Amino acid sequence: MQKQRSPWFWVPSLYFAEGIPYVVVMTISVIMYKRLGISNADIALYTSWLYLPWVIKPLWSPIVDIFKTKRLWIIIMQLLIGASLASIALTIPVDNFFKITLAIFWLLAFSSATHDIAADGFYMLGLSQHQQAWFVGVRSTFYRLAMLTGQGLLVILAGYIESHSGLQSVEVTVQAVQQGTSVQKMIPAEIKPDSTLMAKNQDEMRIICDPQTIKIPYHNVSSHRADSLLQFTKEWNRRQGQPLERQLQQQQAKVTPTWWDRYVVQKLESALETLFKTEEKTEPASEYRGNLGMTLFYLSQPPDSGKKVTINFGREKGDKSIMLIEGMRMVFDHNNWNKPVIAAFQLDPKLDMKSSATFQARAGNIPLSWIVTFTFLAALFLVFFIYHRFMLPKTDKDTPRQVISAKHFIREFGHTFALFFKKDKIGISIAFLLLFRLGESQLVKLASPFLLDSQEAGGLGLTTGQVGFVYGTIGLFMLSVGGILGGLVAARHGLKKWIWWMAIAINLPDVVYIYLSNVQPDNFLLINICVGIEQFGYGFGFTAYMLYMIYVSEGEYKTAHFAITTGFMALGMMLPGMISGWIQEVIGYPNFFLWVLISTIPGFIILKFLPLAPEFGKKESSE
Repeated sequence: MQKQRSPWFWVPSLYFAEGIPYVVVMTISVIMYKRLGISNADIALYTSWLYLPWVIKPLWSPIVDIFKTKRLWIIIMQLLIGASLASIALTIPVDNFFKITLAIFWLLAFSSATHDIAADGFYMLGLSQHQQAWFVGVRSTFYRLAMLTGQGLLVILAGYIESHSGLQSVEVTVQAVQQGTSVQKMIPAEIKPDSTLMAKNQDEMRIICDPQTIKIPYHNVSSHRADSLLQFTKEWNRRQGQPLERQLQQQQAKVTPTWWDRYVVQKLESALETLFKTEEKTEPASEYRGNLGMTLFYLSQPPDSGKKVTINFGREKGDKSIMLIEGMRMVFDHNNWNKPVIAAFQLDPKLDMKSSATFQARAGNIPLSWIVTFTFLAALFLVFFIYHRFMLPKTDKDTPRQVISAKHFIREFGHTFALFFKKDKIGISIAFLLLFRLGESQLVKLASPFLLDSQEAGGLGLTTGQVGFVYGTIGLFMLSVGGILGGLVAARHGLKKWIWWMAIAINLPDVVYIYLSNVQPDNFLLINICVGIEQFGYGFGFTAYMLYMIYVSEGEYKTAHFAITTGFMALGMMLPGMISGWIQEVIGYPNFFLWVLISTIPGFIILKFLPLAPEFGKKESSE
């Protein structure tokens, strides 16, 4: 006999708990690694590999379906997820943190994927078909709410700790003037820190910037002079112990290109650059460039041995004709704390009037902010473990299957997969699962790095806390409205009537990122509105995807078959996501988001051939 308990007591909390580890692995890891200095290409490649457990989880889904109950699997996995989150918090400060935390993220991903199998199976066993359709909006909303809690509230928490720890920020003003100090006079043969400034600030560690006001004459200089000054700056910073840009690291490594590099990677890069070439690339090289100005950064005293201070420097406000071209990220330790690093600015060659811009140097304790965040997450999953231990209902349908021998288990295992691939028009259904989110699979990997990257790097230059605020306020509200509305209309009229509108909703709002990357607005409210539009479309459109996975999974072995559909969903996210960072670095943010919009076309084409019963999702008369 089933213990009666309203689905409202467990569906929202269960899918919130299901979404948290997923967003931690797929999104929070991206933001954390970005703040810790990992490149876009490496972030996209290695974090996309973390999709693999969700891709291959159908291989062990029959084990969850056959052995023990789904309820027991849910409770055990929530305890393991909490332990993994605590392990990440402990390993962030260690050397080789990138490799170690990636390994733990893998363990977290496998635990989360197993939790998904059990939770999705429990959902289908505990609810009628109409209840499944009605609660799919609630389910997907709380799942996405968990994702936005990760992208929003948790990132705000990390950003708050980052901004209220570490060293005090320093503001730098750059002015374009008619006359000013010649840049040649700012670069003597040897640069030394200002001993007066250092002595004045020996009481505590501070960021020293000399000068804090830079005046650059707005007359142009020869291309040769501008290039030589920039080359000098890069070489100087390298000698001061600063990390090289990823492209320079590759050039200096001088690794012989492999067959794959020569015949695949390089040809694809050439094709992308040709397809998305901009007007600037086709214009003849000018003999003159905008004038340059520079300032120096160093610390007033050394950090503790083994500790590092990372300074992120970028535009705060002002004229975008004044560009930061070198010194966006500086790392100081016990050995190079007093070796000044050059931050270089360049004027737009078309600028012929007085102007100014303000830049901010921030050096919050980034590792500490993420240690606290992951510790909080570990505690949260301890709460989930205790809550669901008592609140998940017990149903007669949630029983382990009888397996009398290993041979019987193997036969059941194979039979589970055979039944799935014998479904009507299963090839088209699989194509839908792989292609419907082709654009989003690339967008989701680069959206946060785009918001975080400096404007000089093509991004919007938001802080960690601001990115969390974007996703945690308007983004959260609009996603919730979209998800609930999608579930309501699907339950009222059936999925088939709304699937085209849902496809438009999940794909067309990607155009807001094309606008943001081309305009790079400073208006924070406008950025929130644009992200809110995209989030509403995602919430409404993703309902179609979730309901169709349930539709394909109908029949015997619902739990295992739903796990297979989510495996294809993860594969459709993993493969495009792996190359998205590389594509962005080749063609830049504006063209990358245009590419994302083009990538949505296959998802629309497959809808015309999709098998789908017209009445699926509607309330039956008996209900």
